[in-house]
Amino acid sequence: MRPRTATIPDEGHSEPEAMAVRLRLADVIGSLMEFWGFKRAMGRTWALLYTSPRPMPAAEIGAELQMSAGAVSMTLTELTKWGVVRRSWVPGDRRDFYEAETSVWKLVSRVVRERELAMVRDAKESFIAADRALLAAQHGASVEEKKRRAFERERIGQLRSLAETGENLLSALVAGEAISAAPLAILSTATALYDDVISRRRRR
Repeated sequence: MRPRTATIPDEGHSEPEAMAVRLRLADVIGSLMEFWGFKRAMGRTWALLYTSPRPMPAAEIGAELQMSAGAVSMTLTELTKWGVVRRSWVPGDRRDFYEAETSVWKLVSRVVRERELAMVRDAKESFIAADRALLAAQHGASVEEKKRRAFERERIGQLRSLAETGENLLSALVAGEAISAAPLAILSTATALYDDVISRRRRR
């Protein structure tokens, strides 16, 4: 039995059916946004605005998505802060209207720059601080403790290299540059060789 596939109603279908399609699409985007660490309502609201041919007022957004006025207001504030939704005005209407940022790449690059890239950089700084602390802890330590510290510093060094590689790749992604997987391959090979050396030393 062949699996069913979703179909988009043609122009002859009624508005309620077209609205149902919009809501299904909003739910799909909402799930994706939730998986990416954002609130589901943010994805649903952005999707509705993205597929709208005109700016929409908050009340209309709430009515279509069945959200309270307070929930719509908070969601629009968060989306505006991320730069994925902007406020607009309609001549002759005093209400605030909203429209979506339509450049999907601009959305992705901003999120990567302000969240993922920032997290990787923070992790790198933490690895550097940990390495310095372990180096300072070697003074006055026993031979066994120094060996343990050296091992820990080697492992932290690998984590730092991974963070630096991630930082370079994410920076290139944000800048729109071509990304090569070579740095990850080199890092993976170097890590495997290091683990092999450590394993042989332990067997002696």
